[in-house]
Amino acid sequence: MSEDLLQIQNLNVHFSIKDGILKKTTKYVKAVNNLSLSIKKGETLGIVGESGCGKSTLARAVLGLNRPNSGSILFEGENILEYNSKQMHQLRRDVQMVFQDPYTSLNPRMKIGDIIAAPLKAYKKTGKLTHRVKELMELVGLNPDYYNRLPHEFSGGQRQRIGIARAIALEPKLIICDEPVSALDVSVQAQVINLFEDLQKELNLTYMFIAHDLSVIKHIADKVGVMYLGKIVEMSDSESFYRNARHPYTNALLSAIPLPDPDKEKERERIVLKGDLPSPANPPAGCVFHTRCPRAQEYCKLNTPLLEKQENGEHQVACFFPVENKVDENQVVKS
Repeated sequence: MSEDLLQIQNLNVHFSIKDGILKKTTKYVKAVNNLSLSIKKGETLGIVGESGCGKSTLARAVLGLNRPNSGSILFEGENILEYNSKQMHQLRRDVQMVFQDPYTSLNPRMKIGDIIAAPLKAYKKTGKLTHRVKELMELVGLNPDYYNRLPHEFSGGQRQRIGIARAIALEPKLIICDEPVSALDVSVQAQVINLFEDLQKELNLTYMFIAHDLSVIKHIADKVGVMYLGKIVEMSDSESFYRNARHPYTNALLSAIPLPDPDKEKERERIVLKGDLPSPANPPAGCVFHTRCPRAQEYCKLNTPLLEKQENGEHQVACFFPVENKVDENQVVKS
């Protein structure tokens, strides 16, 4: 786990807003704004944040579905933004995606055997096709006898397993998981997360795991990044992140996780952020979080904090006045 599989450097993805009769561009939605991160081989990076912070746009940029305005995306050392269509086609063997909604991500008219076989056919890997598809079904915990069934005959958890089987069919190196358990029941979420972990060990997979639930990320991520208005505001290994979160926004997210002990839940103080998430078309000047931050000073309104390493060298925070106190052990949801 010493070599970076994916490196994103100073990435910007902006969408133009057109207005008026002539449809002239009046402003831009800064969905991803000067973002940098890296993922090592065999690692799971968890990306968390509120809806609208740019998580899915980031995922689509890595897949080549959204064209960035500037920056670079290095996959195994090569900038994929310089790839032509043929090279992008080859890249998608190594980078696959598991979608959020297991109901709309599967074609309701196709048998699941054909759904799982689709990427194999696209890349002309059709030798012993039926055998390979049934092998994939067994790998994700599905009965191979269900090969000829349609998606509507399966539960949400089973459908997501079909989507996972499709994603691993070409033996990719990186899988982007865009909130893959948010539409599932809690008990099924645990089963699917365990499946992701088992597949990672068996197939040496690397994950970018996107979610808005920090308790889900805690179970699977080696490293966690928090996004706010298109920026990474905190990045750390999982243990340090949950024990010593430094950014005020991260602490607010952690305080929203319910504790299983009702007595401790009553005792703890919840951090409630005031106001709504600002529009990415008109982000605040200075620190983008200062309009909702309980620790904001006048300096934060005029200056933009950089994502900088803290004392331990690995924990990075973009904040002028980070939280100093460690998280109380009683306030941490156990894995």
